[in-house]
Amino acid sequence: MTKIKIMLVDDQALFREGLKTLLNSRPEFEVVGEASNGEEAIRLAHLLRPQVILMDLRMPILDGVQATRRIRSLHPDCNIIVLTTFDDDEDVFEGLRAGAIGYLLKDVSSEKLFEAIRSAAKGEYFLLPSITAKVVAEFSRLPRIASHPIEAEKILSPREIEVLRLVATGISNKEIAERLFISEGTVKNHLSNILSKLNVKDRLQAVIRGRELGILP
Repeated sequence: MTKIKIMLVDDQALFREGLKTLLNSRPEFEVVGEASNGEEAIRLAHLLRPQVILMDLRMPILDGVQATRRIRSLHPDCNIIVLTTFDDDEDVFEGLRAGAIGYLLKDVSSEKLFEAIRSAAKGEYFLLPSITAKVVAEFSRLPRIASHPIEAEKILSPREIEVLRLVATGISNKEIAERLFISEGTVKNHLSNILSKLNVKDRLQAVIRGRELGILP
């Protein structure tokens, strides 16, 4: 089994230690490095080339937003999940604008954290429903291109619209599959078709584009 290489960035040593123990207990994960501030994170990311970084936002010397922006600029194949205590709107938007692919709070369940890491390793966005709601609300201020949502059926099939609307709630492929009584593989196929038809690269962009076109409310 090829392990997912993970780096932890947080100024609290005890938190990093606990997280490292948790992640290394899973056969599919390997914590390859730790950093206590943004500057150290940038240096270690260049040396270690982790696939996924769990990044706190509020740290000394250089904060997580600036570190995320720099790392994503230098190493676009390194995917970053914000893992922080705060879900203030500005923190959420700044983290995602900087290039984070996920945003989790530190009280998240271990299973959700594992799921987020697996998604990030594949280049997929992972946002909890509460965070997705904030993002969708922010982009709801954008003007719609389509004035009549019924025209959505000319772009996506009814099932694809159904899948996209569930994606907008922030749930995972597995949860979408359970809701629609289809396989996870079928959900992935629908998502691939949705991304292609909407000419976007990821789930978050699909939600934003769907809202612009009037496919989403």
